[in-house]
Amino acid sequence: MLGIVQLGWAQKVVKPPRKLSPITMTTFKNERNYLKVTYGQPSKRGRHVFGALIPFGKIWRTGANEATEITLINDVKINKKRIKAGTYTIFTIPGKDYWTVIFNRELGQWGAFDYPKYKDKDALRYQAKVLSIDEVYEAFTIFFQERKKGVNLVMTWSNTMIIVPIDFV
Repeated sequence: MLGIVQLGWAQKVVKPPRKLSPITMTTFKNERNYLKVTYGQPSKRGRHVFGALIPFGKIWRTGANEATEITLINDVKINKKRIKAGTYTIFTIPGKDYWTVIFNRELGQWGAFDYPKYKDKDALRYQAKVLSIDEVYEAFTIFFQERKKGVNLVMTWSNTMIIVPIDFV
């Protein structure tokens, strides 16, 4: 007679490591336009952000890990300058009063380490005024805010916010 032997196999669930700065996405879509931003989302975790963790006057990947990318399915205008449909890397140079927001054609960059090699691929630069807000955002957050002729691309972290107006053409 055959006996059944229980071996006591324990089921082990293997979970992927939790990223401190997960990849996230924000989108805007209407009947004619679609915009998508993909970025690494770092958190404050008790740190002082702008002017310390993210130094003023230095190129920043605008998030964590891979450089932030924006996809536009139609041409748009930023500060009355046309930017063609496509995907661009977004870099920023944070400052105390203004940030320089850079749309660059070189994709697939990790961080901002190689940006100097691709500076000549800048498609557009925009000066955004720094706004101090009452809310404190624990995680770096990018979102779209609809307006009459387009959207605002809003970037906020800690109690700092910048707005890049994007006009549909």
